[in-house]
Amino acid sequence: MNTRLGVLLPLGQSHGDDARQLVDFAVRAERLGYDSVWANDTLLGPRIEPLAMLAALAPATERVTLGTATLLPALRRPVMAAQELASIDHLSAGRLVITVGAGFPGRSQIEYAVSQVPWERRFRRLDDTVALWRALWSGERSFHGKLLRFDDLPASTPSYRPGGPPVWLGAASPAALERAGLLYDGWLPYPPDPADYRTGLTAVRRAAAAAGRPVDAIAPAMFITVLITDDVEGAEQRLDTYCRTTYGLPYQTARTIQAMVAGPADHVAATLARYAAAGAEHLVCRLAAPSLDAQLDQLELIAEITRPTAAGPSSR
Repeated sequence: MNTRLGVLLPLGQSHGDDARQLVDFAVRAERLGYDSVWANDTLLGPRIEPLAMLAALAPATERVTLGTATLLPALRRPVMAAQELASIDHLSAGRLVITVGAGFPGRSQIEYAVSQVPWERRFRRLDDTVALWRALWSGERSFHGKLLRFDDLPASTPSYRPGGPPVWLGAASPAALERAGLLYDGWLPYPPDPADYRTGLTAVRRAAAAAGRPVDAIAPAMFITVLITDDVEGAEQRLDTYCRTTYGLPYQTARTIQAMVAGPADHVAATLARYAAAGAEHLVCRLAAPSLDAQLDQLELIAEITRPTAAGPSSR
C-alpha cells in the first residue's frame, strides 16, 4: 500500500480552556509521519473555525499538507473567502488543499439559512464560487458565472501558487462524479464499500478524459472513520456512541452512508489497504475517540500500522 495518510483535527471536541492543544495535535501528527492534517466545517455546534485553525497551523508545521475536509463555501462571502484562502496558501508556503462541498440535505439547510444563502441551486453556486476564487487568485477583475457575476472586482490577494491551491470535491453522487472530473483537482468521498470507491473513481476519470484532462489531474483521496481497539465485541458499540454524539445517528445508519472501521490493528490496516487497492492514494482518517487524549493514542496507533508505507507529503 503506497498511500499518503492524513488525519482530521477534532475541532468540535472540548479542549478545556486551551484550544491551542489542537496545534500540538497537528505538530504531533507531522512528527509521527502523517502527510496531512485536515479541518472540517460546520455551524452546527461550538467548534474552532477551520480557516482560523489552518492559519494557526501554517507557521507551526513545516511539511504536512493543510486541508479542509470539507469546507462549505456557501457559509462565507466568496470574495473574502478567496482572500482568506490565498493568505493561508502564502502562510503555509503552498501547502494548502481545499476540499469543498455543498452540505447535506436534512442537516445543512439551517447553515444556509443563517448565512443568508438560498439552499436551491447550491451545486451551481459551489462551482461558481470555486471558479470565482480561481479568477481572483489569477488577478482577473471581472467574473461572469451562472449565479455569481461581478463586473468590477477589486485587486485581490494572489495565491502563493500560480492558479491557486488545489480544490477537491467532497461528494459522490453521479452528478458530483462528473463535476469532479470536469472541474476539480481532487476527489475526497467516503463510500462505505471499497468497490463503490473503485466505481466512482472510474466515473471521475472517465469524465476527466471526456473533457480532455489527463487522468492524473484529479487526486484520488478517501475519508474514513477509524478506531483501533482490541475490544472486538465492544468496537461497534464505541462507534455507535461516537456516531450518535457526532451526527445524531446510530452506527447502523451511519455505516451505510460513510466508510467506517473499528477493531484490532490488523483488521483496520486490511480495510485501509482495500481502499488503497481500489485507487485511493490519500487516506484521511477521522479518529472515532471521545477525547483529545484518546485521539492522540489513536494517532500513534494508526501511525504504527501505516508508517512502513508512508510516501511523503503531497499537495496534489
